[in-house]
Amino acid sequence: MNTSSVSSSSGAPYLSQATRRAKDLHLTLTLVGAIWLLGLVGHFTPLKEWGALFLYVIGALVLTLWYCRQYQAWEDVFLTRKNLKSALIWSSAIGSILFLMDVGNTYFYYKNGGAPMKEMQTILVDMGFLYLFPILILAEEFLWRGMLFSALLRRGMNSHLVVIITTVLYVLNHYAVAPVGFMERSLMAMMAVPIGIVNGYLVLKTRNVWAGVWLHTLTMISMTLDIFVIPGLAGV
Repeated sequence: MNTSSVSSSSGAPYLSQATRRAKDLHLTLTLVGAIWLLGLVGHFTPLKEWGALFLYVIGALVLTLWYCRQYQAWEDVFLTRKNLKSALIWSSAIGSILFLMDVGNTYFYYKNGGAPMKEMQTILVDMGFLYLFPILILAEEFLWRGMLFSALLRRGMNSHLVVIITTVLYVLNHYAVAPVGFMERSLMAMMAVPIGIVNGYLVLKTRNVWAGVWLHTLTMISMTLDIFVIPGLAGV
């Protein structure tokens, strides 16, 4: 019997592990490639990287939710309630440390003459995008620590290498989708390094992407303080 034609009781098609492997990685890398290409083209137009950012957020959410629903792959992509308590405890503890480190580093950055992130402040406050941070966090964690992370692990790749690859791509992605100048992109990319590494190992330990979502939320709160509160405390 051809297993690709068999359906589960929920109506979702059953696929062999090999077939699903081909689909998850192919779809994920196709989306990332499209985002980066659109960001590159948009950079030389009045639209800048806004189209890439839109595709990034909407594409990541739609792809992850569609794939998990279509193939009943929620646990495969770590989008599950399993180990949720452990995931939240670990992410709260480590996230609090990163929160304090980020605020402290930013304070001394401004104290030593660092330039404020004016463009990000304009986007977040004047354009009202601050309230969309939760959606951005979900999109990023679903794509990098959900779809791509799980796809590479299922191919038998070394877990440490998976953390490195997903972190590098996540960091580079900031240059493709952030509609701000190079300096502010670089600052955001630097902030993304510990998030990518820590969230990668949190997912490895808990097999739950919500650990990364919660830690990412804490770091986004610290980033908000970096932009709106810390400059005043540092006398900028």
